[in-house]
Amino acid sequence: MRQLKLGKAFTLMESGPVVLVTTHDGQKDNIMTISWTMVVDFTPVFAITTGAWNHSFAALRKNRECVIAIPTVDMLDKVVGIGTCSGADTDKFARFKLTPVRGKVVASPLIKECLANLECKVIDIVRKHNIVVLEAVAACIDTARKEKRMIHAVGDGTFIVDGRRIDRRKMMASRLPYGV
Repeated sequence: MRQLKLGKAFTLMESGPVVLVTTHDGQKDNIMTISWTMVVDFTPVFAITTGAWNHSFAALRKNRECVIAIPTVDMLDKVVGIGTCSGADTDKFARFKLTPVRGKVVASPLIKECLANLECKVIDIVRKHNIVVLEAVAACIDTARKEKRMIHAVGDGTFIVDGRRIDRRKMMASRLPYGV
C-alpha cells in the first residue's frame, strides 16, 4: 500500500450526494451547493455542514428551514456554478435557469429541475463543527424524470456519478426500517 497524505483523507469519505440547499430570507430565494451531507437516522433526520462563509447560512439560521434539492448528473455544471458564486450579488435561480416551486410546509423553494426535494426544519446547529441538523417535514420525487444518477463530490474538483444499482434488500431485510 502507498501512503496517502493525511490532508487528502477526506476524499475517501466524501461520497454522499451533492445537494442544492435553498433558503428564503424573507425577501429573496437563494441556493447553495453542499457536498458534506449525512443521514442521521431513519426518522428522517439529516445533517449538512455549512457556516457563515455561505450567504444562505444567515437565512438558514434565522428562519430555521430549507429545502434539500437533489440534482442529477445532467445538472453538474449548474451545481458547480451555483457553488462558485455568491447569493449576496447573484440571483442563482435566474442565472442558472432553475425554477423555484413553492413547497407544502416551508417558505424555501423546491427546485423543479431536481430529482427530489426535501422540505426541512432545522432542529439543531452544532456550532463547533458547523453542522446543521435537519428534519424532513415533506418530500417529493420526480418519478417521470429520465436521468436519476446522482453526483458525488470527491473533494478535489472531481466527481463520481452513480452507476448500476445492486439489490440486496432480501439479505438486509432484518436491518431495514419497515416500509423501505
